[in-house]
Amino acid sequence: MIAMNKIIQQRSKPKQIFLENRSEFISKSLDKWAYENNVALAFSRPGKPTDNCYIKSFNRSFRDECLNVHWFLSLEDTKMKAGCFWGETRVPP
Repeated sequence: MIAMNKIIQQRSKPKQIFLENRSEFISKSLDKWAYENNVALAFSRPGKPTDNCYIKSFNRSFRDECLNVHWFLSLEDTKMKAGCFWGETRVPP
């Protein structure tokens, strides 16, 4: 939840976070954080691809432009290379 708090410091707190309705996106710590920060969690409806078109687009871009381009050697290496995708750092391909 450190990342969520960092985002709030850099930007404003969201009213809700839209998530894909899959088991890997269900987290007790995220649920607790959202409750404590008065942020609603909105899940996509199964079988409704238009509910999550922005998420699907982001996931495809992130996979194509970051995950498929780099090997990740450690957690720190992953953070640095993922930061490149977000424009936080510059990493050569």
